[in-house]
Amino acid sequence: MIGKDILGLRDLDAADIHRILDTATRFRAVSERAIKKVPTLRGRTVVTAFFENSTRTRLSFDLAAKRLSADVLGFSASTSSTRKGETLMDTARNLDALKPDAVIIRHGAAGAPHMLARAFPWSVINAGDGINEHPTQGLLDLLTMRDHLGDLRGRRVAIVGDVFHSRVARSDIFGLTKLGARVLVAGPGTMCPPELAELGVELRHTIDEVIEDVDVVMMLRIQRERLGRAMMASSREYARFYGLDLDRLRRARPDVLVMHPGPINRGVELAPEVADGERSVILEQVTNGLAVRMALLYLLLGRGAGEGGDA
Repeated sequence: MIGKDILGLRDLDAADIHRILDTATRFRAVSERAIKKVPTLRGRTVVTAFFENSTRTRLSFDLAAKRLSADVLGFSASTSSTRKGETLMDTARNLDALKPDAVIIRHGAAGAPHMLARAFPWSVINAGDGINEHPTQGLLDLLTMRDHLGDLRGRRVAIVGDVFHSRVARSDIFGLTKLGARVLVAGPGTMCPPELAELGVELRHTIDEVIEDVDVVMMLRIQRERLGRAMMASSREYARFYGLDLDRLRRARPDVLVMHPGPINRGVELAPEVADGERSVILEQVTNGLAVRMALLYLLLGRGAGEGGDA
C-alpha cells in the first residue's frame, strides 16, 4: 500500500511498484499531446527543495508538477538561508508555514527525507539522500527495462561501477530483486564491498565477468565528489578495466540494454559511441523519469480523482 510518502524502494512491495509503473505508463500520453497539461493537481502546492546539484531529477519533477497543474515553489540551498547557517529542520518549519502539499527533497545526509516525513503532515518524496536511495531513479529504470523486456522475473541485470556510493544502485537493487530479477554487481573491490551481498546480489569485480550474459548493463557514474583518493587511481585506469566500450559491447548479447543514470563521464564509464549507440536507452530513461514523477505526484496528491487521473 502506497502511503503518505515515497522514501525508498526498500519500503515498497512488488504490487506497489507495478502500480506506480502502470500509472506512469498512462501518464506518458500527456507528454505526447499538443497541450501537455491536465488539471489533476490544480490548487495543490509542490515544493522542490534541492540541497545538492541536480539537472534531470529537478527539471523533471518541476515539469511533472506543472503538467499536472500544481503550483511549484523551487528551493535551492545555494541561494537560501542555509548558506547563513539555517538548519534543515528550521528550513522545513518555514516551508511548513507556507502549507505545501508535498516537498520533494534531495539532501546529502542519508535519512533527511525520512526525518521530514516523520515531523510534518505533507507528503515527502525522496529525490536522493546521501548514499542511501534514489527511489524515483530506480522506478524509471524499472519502467525502462519493463518496456523492453516485459516481465523482469528471471532477467539478469548487471550494475557496474561505484556501487558503494550509488544511491541509484541501492534503489535499483531493491526494485529489481522485488520484481524477481537476478542482479550482478561489478566494480573495484573498494567500490563493491562484500556486505553488498546481503542485499541479494551476486558480486563480481570486473565488467568482463558480467558483460556476456545479461539482459541489461547499468553503468554507474564515478562519484568523484564522494571518492577518497585511495579508491580510484585514475580515470584512465578505471576506463581500461571497468568502462564499457565497443569491444566489450560486441561480446554482449545483441539485444542488451545499455543504461546510465547520468550525468555520464564520457570516455570513463561509457565510450561516446556506446552512450549514443543503438543499444543505449539513456534518453528513454529521462523521458520515463517525467512519467514516473507525474505518477507519484498523482498517487500521493491526486487520489481523489478516478484511477489514472485525467491522463
